[in-house]
Amino acid sequence: MIFAWIGAALIGLSLGLLGSGGSILTVPVLVYLVGEPEKLAIAESLAIVGGISLMGAAPYALKRQIDWRSVLWFGVPGVVGTYLGAALSVYLSGVVQLLLFAAVMLLAAVMMCRPPKAQPEGQAVPPRSPLKIGAEGLGVGVLTGLVGVGGGFLIIPALVLLGGLPMSLAVGTSLLIIAAKSFAGFAKYVTVLAEQNLSMHWNLILMFTAIGVAGSFLGARVSRKVSNEGLRKGFAAFLIVMGVYVLATNVPRVLPPPPSTGAHVPR
Repeated sequence: MIFAWIGAALIGLSLGLLGSGGSILTVPVLVYLVGEPEKLAIAESLAIVGGISLMGAAPYALKRQIDWRSVLWFGVPGVVGTYLGAALSVYLSGVVQLLLFAAVMLLAAVMMCRPPKAQPEGQAVPPRSPLKIGAEGLGVGVLTGLVGVGGGFLIIPALVLLGGLPMSLAVGTSLLIIAAKSFAGFAKYVTVLAEQNLSMHWNLILMFTAIGVAGSFLGARVSRKVSNEGLRKGFAAFLIVMGVYVLATNVPRVLPPPPSTGAHVPR
């Protein structure tokens, strides 16, 4: 179990270092290090990610570095989408959800290699499109509900490029949106899992959240002394390795079994 606790610390550490991406480690840690069933791991990850993100957003809120209009435009559709994604999860097997998760990991790796650029100081902010922001919020929310990732690697670029926010506001705003979406999806999963006779491991959720929060604060301190660009590229490489591993271990589970090669006995 010591490796699971290390994994929990890495989840928070990466969130503190990068502002996003840490939540994408939660499901693999719960599945491969703790041994949780796929659907249960996805549900528990939402509670863990929500707790860590909420605590991470608190300092930004105190510094007034959250754009509440973007929380409304992006967050409300995101909450609806996450609830919908959690409801749709009953129609997918846990293996299929993991395959979708692996695809998201590879997408996250691409996004990490191409970090969003902050709006230059003094340059006019482009007009915001609530429709575009809301549509992306809904789409990212559905993804969150299906595979249990917060989607910060998608939310931050959307807030910067579509919403015209500077990075100083985008990170805190993203964390608050992630928290709201995650808790909405988790609430739905409680009902979904109860119908499948599965119950949450609350001690595990609380322990992971506490370790993750501590890791996120440590990561925020360390991030001031290390190259953010190098961290992103290193984390992207790790996501590629993990994504390929998840694909390799789960694709055979959805393929039809090979035909029998028994010798034909002539009559």
